[in-house]
Formats: sequence, C-alpha cells, structure tokens
Amino acid sequence: MQQVAPGLLWAQIPLPFQLDHVNVYLIEDIGGWAILDTGIDNDRARTAWEALLTGPLAGFKFTKVIATHYHPDHIGLAGWMCERFDVPLLTSQSSYLGCLNIALNPGALEAAFYQDFYKEHGLTAEMAKLISGRGHSYLRMISPLPLTFKRIVAGDTLTLGARAFDVLSGDGHAPEQIMLYSAEDKLLLAADQVIATVSPNISVWAPDPDGDPLGLYLRSLAALERTLPEDTLVLPGHRLPFRRLHERCRELTAHHEERCLRIAGACRTEAKTVADIVPVLFKGTLDPHQFTFAFSEAHAHVNHMVERGELTWCAKDGIRRVIAA
Repeated sequence: MQQVAPGLLWAQIPLPFQLDHVNVYLIEDIGGWAILDTGIDNDRARTAWEALLTGPLAGFKFTKVIATHYHPDHIGLAGWMCERFDVPLLTSQSSYLGCLNIALNPGALEAAFYQDFYKEHGLTAEMAKLISGRGHSYLRMISPLPLTFKRIVAGDTLTLGARAFDVLSGDGHAPEQIMLYSAEDKLLLAADQVIATVSPNISVWAPDPDGDPLGLYLRSLAALERTLPEDTLVLPGHRLPFRRLHERCRELTAHHEERCLRIAGACRTEAKTVADIVPVLFKGTLDPHQFTFAFSEAHAHVNHMVERGELTWCAKDGIRRVIAA
C-alpha cells in the first residue's frame, strides 16, 4: 500500500485475467477511511485484503465503500466489506441495479435468445454457447450486495474528510461510471474511464444489441478534456497513476478512430459479420474470456460506424453483416 497524495492510499488487488490487477484507493474521511473499489470476489482477492487489513491497515476504521461501476473487479467485494465493517455502499443507481440484476439472475446471458444474438453475428452455435457460459463466468464473482445503497449522481459534491470531490459520470465502458475530482488538489479518481497504456473495454452486450457505447465513450473523453486541467493527477482503476490527461484522452480517441479505419477497409468491398471483424482488430489466440470482450468491442465499433453512416447492415439466411454504406 502506497500513499499517492496526503490522506489517499493506493493498493492493487489481483485479478484472474490477463489484466491481472485492479487499483483500490482509501481516502481519509471523518472518523476513518472510505474505500473506493474492492476487487473481484474470489479467494485470492479476499486473501489480499486480509493481508492489508492485518498489515498496513491494521487498526484502521472504515466509513463507507464507494463502487465506481458495476463490473465485478470493482464492486465484487463491496457487499462483503459493507457487512464486515457495517458501513454503507455508495454508488450510482445504474451500477447498483446492474450488479443486482446479475446477482439475482446470473444465468440470464446463457438464455437461447442471447445465444441467437451471437449466432446471427457470425459465431458458431458452439462458440455462442461457450461465450454465454464460460465467457461471462466472471460476472458471477460478486458477493451479495447490501439491501440498500446511497446513490451518488453527477453534479453532486461528495465530502470525504477535508476534501470536497466533484462527482463526475462517464459512459461507454460502463453506464453512469462514477469519477471523483478534487479541484483543490487537481486529482481525479478516474475508475476505468481513462487508463494509461491500455484502452478500457468498450462493448456491445446482447441486452442492448443496437447501442452505441463507443459514441458515449468518445463523448465522455471530450467532456473530461474540456472541463479538467491537463496536469490533473489521474488515479485510474488499472495500471499506474499518470498526468497529461488531455493528451491521454486524445490518444484514446485516435486509437478508436484507427480501429474504425481498419474496419472500413475490411468492409469496403465485402460484407462482414462482427465475428469476421474480430481478427481485423485482435491478433493471436484468444481464450473464451478474452474473445468475449474482443467480440463485444468489435461490435461496439461496428455499431458506432453504422450510427455515423459509414456502414450499413445487410442480412441473409439469418446472418447479419455490415458493408460500406
């Protein structure tokens, strides 16, 4: 555990994926410390927390758990912590309800309707079943949520100890993802909205097949660049803290535009399914978990290009493809 600013501590909790950690933060509060994000619910993550709680955090009191968004690597242990420390959960309404929906019906994405979604976009029945099952297995790695939560909304001011944080909201990676900005310190707890060296996953999921999460993400990046200073200290949900916020926002925007150009080239003369487009964007062998994210991100780029009028859908024999408009 390291101090990254006065009254603000940072640690990394292991994940069972290629992106092998999530950043968690402790913010000094009145009467104790607020925990921001938690890690996924598995034995290794709980063991890591036990090592912190009996080591550098021994004797600490805790006041609340803040979950930036509903992905299990950020909210997975929130229920466990709220019960253990008898503290409230603070998060956005979208995060609470999205997580609760998964927890109450963890097998929903294995339904035949959703498997058909993957098949109509070019996957075999076997692969569609694999993605719906093993590919989404990480979604079940969530401890039961508290029965109540305190909603935080963009535009709010959240006071933690001596700091007043502006509550910001981003979209595209996760609906209504919460970020906290301290204007006095020029410090942004950015969750997964802006990360150094990697691009956050932007995905279309079966329940929202025609959504444009990439458009929402690019809009959120533009808002951060427009409203926050370039020399903000960014504390992200993964990898290392960094500065140069505007430059990173522009890099991420350029990254997604370059991917759209690749797709445009592949679809210029021949219609392609989303499954056909995955190897255009992602090289090498992907395990089911990685392929799930790769397929969903390819779909996000396709939907965004359809929204911009660059691609158009065509269907034949129950299979949907896109071609240059």
